[in-house]
Amino acid sequence: MRSLASPCLVALLLLPGSIVAAQDAVYDCVIEPALTVEIASAEGGTLQEVLVGRGDTVSRGDVLARLDSTVEETTVALMEERSRSDAGIIAQVARLQLSQSQLDRVSTLVERNIGAVGQLEEAQATVEVARGDLSLARLNQRIAALEFERAQETLDRRTIRSPIDGVIVERLLYSGEYADRDKPIFVIAQIDPLHVEVFLPVEIFGSVEIGREAIIDPAPPIEGRYTGTITVIDRVFDAASGTFGLRVDLENPAFEVPAGHRCTVRF
Repeated sequence: MRSLASPCLVALLLLPGSIVAAQDAVYDCVIEPALTVEIASAEGGTLQEVLVGRGDTVSRGDVLARLDSTVEETTVALMEERSRSDAGIIAQVARLQLSQSQLDRVSTLVERNIGAVGQLEEAQATVEVARGDLSLARLNQRIAALEFERAQETLDRRTIRSPIDGVIVERLLYSGEYADRDKPIFVIAQIDPLHVEVFLPVEIFGSVEIGREAIIDPAPPIEGRYTGTITVIDRVFDAASGTFGLRVDLENPAFEVPAGHRCTVRF
């Protein structure tokens, strides 16, 4: 009596050889940070304090270090007082009211043929000047508010913050040292997600696709098996080695998988 082959086995045998090979084969890979960033100061100056060191985890927006900001803090305080002061506007409002009252009196006298026309014209001019001075006082207050904002932004630029969530890989400067704008203070690595970089033979190029799951096994002493997703497939081959590059994104919210480590991957 003839035995019937398993439908799954039949389907597997009908698959192209490269696809079967891709599913069964194990490939070497390297686990890398998703991003490595060198952090420098937006302004030059002496480091007043450095708050983090190598191995510390940081979140986006965390303060990493501060430059000496004595002058900038004084400037901010001065600009804040100036922006809040409305003494100039109050004085010009009072002057305009007085000028308007004088104009009203002169107008009444002229209507009664008691005052001179020249006095009326002078009073009208005084009112217009007072209005202009009031507008200028209001403009000066708006400018003072903008100068305060600019001074505050200048002060904020002397605080170095982390642009990403990650881990401090290097601290290159310490408190008391001079930080230049083109000299990094920290190196930060983003390790959630991780990028798993793989080079595969060109023969299996058509058997992998973006969005497909991949099984990652880190090399000892890291234990466990992890699932990632293919996010990048290179469209340019390396003719010398007959390979193409592929990237797998591996979620790592607990930072339990270190970057810079070897691994194997299967699809």
